[in-house]
Amino acid sequence: MNNWIISGASVLGGEPADIFVRDGVIADSAPDSAQRLDATGLIALPGLVDLHTHLREPGREDAETVETGSRAAALGGYTAVCAMANTDPVADTAGVVEQVWRLGKDAGLVDVQPIGAVTVGLAGERLAELGAMATSAARVRVFSDDGHCVHDPVLMRRALEYVKAFDGVIAQHAEEPRLTVGAQMNEGDTSARLGLAGWPAVAEEAIIARDVLLAGHVNSRLHICHVSTAGSVELIRWAKSKGWRVTAEVTPHHLLLTDDLVEGYDPVFKVNPPLRTEADVLALREGLRDGTIDIVATDHAPHTVEDKECEWAYARPGMVGLETALSIVVEAMAGTDRLWERIADWMSATPARIAGLSGHGAGLAVGEPANLTLVDPAVRWTPGPAELASRSHNTPYAGRELPSRPVATFLRGVPTVLDGKAQK
Repeated sequence: MNNWIISGASVLGGEPADIFVRDGVIADSAPDSAQRLDATGLIALPGLVDLHTHLREPGREDAETVETGSRAAALGGYTAVCAMANTDPVADTAGVVEQVWRLGKDAGLVDVQPIGAVTVGLAGERLAELGAMATSAARVRVFSDDGHCVHDPVLMRRALEYVKAFDGVIAQHAEEPRLTVGAQMNEGDTSARLGLAGWPAVAEEAIIARDVLLAGHVNSRLHICHVSTAGSVELIRWAKSKGWRVTAEVTPHHLLLTDDLVEGYDPVFKVNPPLRTEADVLALREGLRDGTIDIVATDHAPHTVEDKECEWAYARPGMVGLETALSIVVEAMAGTDRLWERIADWMSATPARIAGLSGHGAGLAVGEPANLTLVDPAVRWTPGPAELASRSHNTPYAGRELPSRPVATFLRGVPTVLDGKAQK
């Protein structure tokens, strides 16, 4: 059933209104034989879109599958996610990206759009089959070696030039690897006090500086993943002032958490790039507000207990974040004018545009696919790791009270979440 009357919802945080869904599309009048959902007190947003999700399948189904990750995404208010390429085998061929795409279709909870690898095996030595992935059934438009930096400038230039043929995007994990050998956390006062090898801000900023220059030189589209430093914000702001085709994302955890949390040596706070300083957090928030940073992306990175609950030095970096992302953005960006409208832009419209996902992020206008989420802005909730839908439980927010929560999600008019519960 995909005919609905969603009554009394506050659209984008504005005045309450009824939303009509007929045959999976936003309609201008109430459809016949529709189910009614009382949305009084809830905020209606276009379905969220995540440009940076790790679903682990194929190869690491012990940490996550396309199905479990899709369920977590739907519960978090998402209707589309872009699945990163660092699977096993790596998503560097048409066959692998089509496998991930079809697994998403079979799960049917969100649209799963694969991201293809830039280089074969993420090894940074030769370009992967970018054209074949672009013309595959998955229609890949974003390519990234995320988890690894495309550190060779000649290879990076070739990738940027290649994807121009089909208006593709290279999404860079900005990390000069020679500056982060053995790094365990942000380089600074806290790392010195704890005796942990530091991951310096310049390792991120040096790659961003190089790559925005390359993108400007060849007039191609560059996306910077998980920006984490104040210096990076300034470099991106400068690149945009030149009119270069550069976009950038920030994660919820980099908008809220700081490196002093590492003092307890709890590996749940180990992430790449690492948690930075309060000054960096404030700069990232301001960069998001003023448009220097375009979107919020989760970098949802599930890990098994064996890979995460161990000594700090041996723990894998990463945090799960699909189910908590909206709440963290609400908390971190509180006080921002027209916050719900901005969230719709940061977490739906703009990521959909960058990824080329038609049918997503278009708002709640008549004639558009009914991809939407309903959020309870008044609820306060506390994530429990075992209660998350993700197969992995490495959340940094366990026991922390959070504001707001999605309670219903619709994918083309079909409810994937109702009353806070997944429908599959």
